[in-house]
Amino acid sequence: MLRFLLLNFVCPRQHTTAFVPSSGRIYSFGLGGNGQLGTGTTSNRKSPFTVKGNWLPYSTQCPITTDSEECYCVKRIFSGGDQSFAHYFYPQNMVPPDDFRYPDFLKQIWTVNETFIQRLLTFPSGRLPVEIANEIDGTFSSAGCLNGSFLALSNDDHYKTSTRFSGVDMNAARLLFHKLIQPDHTHISQQVAASLEKNLIPKLTSSLPDVEALRLYLTLPECPLMSDANNFTTLAIPFGTAILNLEKAPLKVLENWWSVLEPPLFLKIVELYKDVVVHLLKLCKIGIPASERRILTNFLHTAFRVLEILHRVNERGQVIQYDRFYIHEIQDLIDIRNDYVNWVQQQVFGMLTDIPVTICTYPFVFDAQAKTTLLQTDAVIQMQMAVDQAHRQNLSSLFLPVFESVNPCLILMVRRDNIVGDAVEVLRKTKNVDYKKPLKVIFVGEEAVDAGGVRKEFFLLIMRELLDPKYGMFRYYEESRLIWFSDKTFEDSDLFHLIGVVCGLAIYNFTIVDLHFPLALYKKLLNKKPSLDDLKELMPDVGRGMQQLLDYPEDDIEEAFCLNFTITVENFGTTEIKELVPNGADIPVVKQNRQDFVDAYVDYIFNKSVASLFSAFHAGFHKVCGGKVLQLFQPSELQAMVIGNTNYDWKELEKNTEYKGEYWADHPTIKIFWEVFHELSLEKKKQFLLFLTGSDRIPILGMKCLKLVIQPTGGGEGYLPVAHTCFNLLDLPKYTDKETLKSKLIQAIDHYEGFSLV
Repeated sequence: MLRFLLLNFVCPRQHTTAFVPSSGRIYSFGLGGNGQLGTGTTSNRKSPFTVKGNWLPYSTQCPITTDSEECYCVKRIFSGGDQSFAHYFYPQNMVPPDDFRYPDFLKQIWTVNETFIQRLLTFPSGRLPVEIANEIDGTFSSAGCLNGSFLALSNDDHYKTSTRFSGVDMNAARLLFHKLIQPDHTHISQQVAASLEKNLIPKLTSSLPDVEALRLYLTLPECPLMSDANNFTTLAIPFGTAILNLEKAPLKVLENWWSVLEPPLFLKIVELYKDVVVHLLKLCKIGIPASERRILTNFLHTAFRVLEILHRVNERGQVIQYDRFYIHEIQDLIDIRNDYVNWVQQQVFGMLTDIPVTICTYPFVFDAQAKTTLLQTDAVIQMQMAVDQAHRQNLSSLFLPVFESVNPCLILMVRRDNIVGDAVEVLRKTKNVDYKKPLKVIFVGEEAVDAGGVRKEFFLLIMRELLDPKYGMFRYYEESRLIWFSDKTFEDSDLFHLIGVVCGLAIYNFTIVDLHFPLALYKKLLNKKPSLDDLKELMPDVGRGMQQLLDYPEDDIEEAFCLNFTITVENFGTTEIKELVPNGADIPVVKQNRQDFVDAYVDYIFNKSVASLFSAFHAGFHKVCGGKVLQLFQPSELQAMVIGNTNYDWKELEKNTEYKGEYWADHPTIKIFWEVFHELSLEKKKQFLLFLTGSDRIPILGMKCLKLVIQPTGGGEGYLPVAHTCFNLLDLPKYTDKETLKSKLIQAIDHYEGFSLV
């Protein structure tokens, strides 16, 4: 069998050139439109074809010919772009061809490697020898040197470099950079920083010759010098500018590489530019000369825009949790309310403000607390606009007796025994009412000042009533204990519109409601598509089945699953077949279309089957919460705004509690109260929250925002504790016995509804 040794094999993007030393010949294939294949034509070749020429293998005598043709011995070959060429020798002075399987280290470019670093660290602190300083400068001033460093050498993975694969060993980059940049060798760090600042980063271009030239964009953030606050304006910001200046194609490649990074490596880049933002905002807060403010503003834009690109990458592939982009110091460093007003003016009116950077342009950096502040600010603006509108219309009231608009509040008067009927009647008579005012609730026939507690109980009671199975508006899923719109309901759209309004009112008035919808509801409210994960949450058994279908490794899906593009639904005791796509009954599910089937199934459950019902809910919700600020929220954050969360920290609750009168933290009654409370089961603790605050869930910002007040009350130990939900206030008799306190407390919280238990 004839064996060929491919000594040189050069593969540019569109054609390949190969040298076979046993015959001395060069072969080529690929695109040849510009004659780059050397075959004498401009034809393309799908298989190797001999390049024209009198090629001789090394150590072979040139044959005697009559036409005096010269012979050539190949030294090395090159191929790139639309060009191919070879270095050669005549037979009389031939030398062996270069064998790149055995690299000559003396001829290689400088790179950052273990040997290089160990040699540098042998020099003591102080001034470096000139030749060493020149080697450091040459290495860190050259994009080629850094791009040739940290290559993935295992199985020659760096040869696979493409738009999806960087060929870089990121762990090696991190370890080598940290070995090089050490506090004990500041002379090395200073030289590296100077080379990066003065030579490398300023020379980075927007258009790159090949994807390999992007490697330094991936590895340079691992250098500790980049994360040093002293270098933010000289290294991190100019490097960020270079990223932003990349043309669309190379930037897309860099984004692809970022998207497949290990989460800690991706987070490293995010944290770098978050730190840059915080550093710059601190400079702004302490005050800088007007002449420098414009420069600082441009720096802020750069850092935010880099974070924006990273966030876009993360949105596509969820490399890290979205909350890792939050900058928690934002509210301490800027007037977030004023920033929101400036942003609204720019968005709505196109007004230019004195502050060219509005942080609201980059909402992904806001944490839940900041977003809540923005929502409060938006509510105040909307409510004030409503009040101003009412004043202009000079209306004393909008509707009576159930729903009355009294500036500056919106007062709802309902009867406890007909809460839904009253609310629906209001809705039907007042389609154009403006709900964007502070809401106060009055239960007709009861004495209670609504300082918040009555409003909370109103939301609790109306949602419990609306979600009652007797209305048949929602389907309850036993396995997940969640609800979703029922396409079998006989109720008209007004009730769904009302539920949307109630949810919107709850958010606008910062009141938690008991609404057991899956996350898909909040995705749809924010115009995001539900996914298979949402189906798994609502219908775990069905979701698992869909995942099994997608994961099935064999090709016999049609025989194994016996599915077509239909869904079977129950309709009042009968079974109906619904087609997921036109003629779905005639389309079997096979390996090639199983993803389409799953997507269609999810779309039917969350969209098609309930389109009109959700449309009414959506209209009611956005009638109240239709502001731009809503788009700043993630679906899970919007869910937490509506239903609160269950991140209970009972010690934090005790820590934040205030006391009145004779009570203080170490009062004997208070001490046994907390002993009893912490011994209660989780369900009883949640019931206590419901008893005292009107909800068994806590606000989105956690226990720190839930402040309780305990005060002594007259009477003896025979009296029960009394809750004033309007003020989160607990009247606690001066119990001296732990068992008595426990018995009375449980008796009180077991009868938490209403205002008559005293």
